[in-house]
Amino acid sequence: MDRREMAAFLRSRRHRIQPTDVGLEAGTRRRTPGLRREEVARLAGMSVDYYIRLEQGRGPRPSKQILGALARALRLTDDERAHLYHLAGETPETPPGPSQDVPQGILHLLDRLDDIPAYVLDARQGILAWNALAAALMTDFSAMRPQDRNVVRWLFAGPAPELYGVDEYVTGMAHDFVADLRAAAGRYPGDPGIAALVSETAARSALFARLWDEGAVGVKRGNRKRMTHPVVGPLELHCDVLYVPERDQRVVLYTAVPGTPSHEALKLLRVVGTQDLSPR
Repeated sequence: MDRREMAAFLRSRRHRIQPTDVGLEAGTRRRTPGLRREEVARLAGMSVDYYIRLEQGRGPRPSKQILGALARALRLTDDERAHLYHLAGETPETPPGPSQDVPQGILHLLDRLDDIPAYVLDARQGILAWNALAAALMTDFSAMRPQDRNVVRWLFAGPAPELYGVDEYVTGMAHDFVADLRAAAGRYPGDPGIAALVSETAARSALFARLWDEGAVGVKRGNRKRMTHPVVGPLELHCDVLYVPERDQRVVLYTAVPGTPSHEALKLLRVVGTQDLSPR
């Protein structure tokens, strides 16, 4: 255990967190940046004296349970969490499940991409965030229950075949997403969310069950997609996937070649949004 380095690391991580980041009142009498030591101790569920001794480099070697609590209280990234464990002379534990916390910078990026459909996926293929054009292109995610905002559920038990066409759906997207989900199951072997998703979807879709049994493993990458939107008609789009490694998340972007009918259709879709223009 490197007590001196651990003490410095804890102090530096504590100083960067603002009280409002963790739901605490900032107050007006703070003399140091970031959180107070007693606030970190309370968030981590340990005594103030114990935490102070860790920051002073004279505490006992913390257990893995204590290290995990400190990582959560200080909102460490996966890399920082692993570093904390190494400083304590411990082997980092596998994260219990995919992160649901989308970095603020990624949320700002979605807002700025007002002419490109974009959304954020976690390792379970859950849709964590999206912009208005993604909702207009695919479906109104805000009208769905949070547990239903999942690409695997949407592909195998939702409107995807009608939007993408059965051939494209069967030969491309379905295989890619199942292979990606299996890779995630290997990274998070104890995650009940992935296990439940696999069990539920296999029971509802013979196609998913067959693809899962084939055992393909892969990470989803960019490709071309053809779809027919109910309002703007046929679209040919390029799908790019940008990875956010510290959260094990990916930003999915749909673009069209400028000057093509698909590009003009996306511009129209930006105006139309999620309005229902079907005849009544």
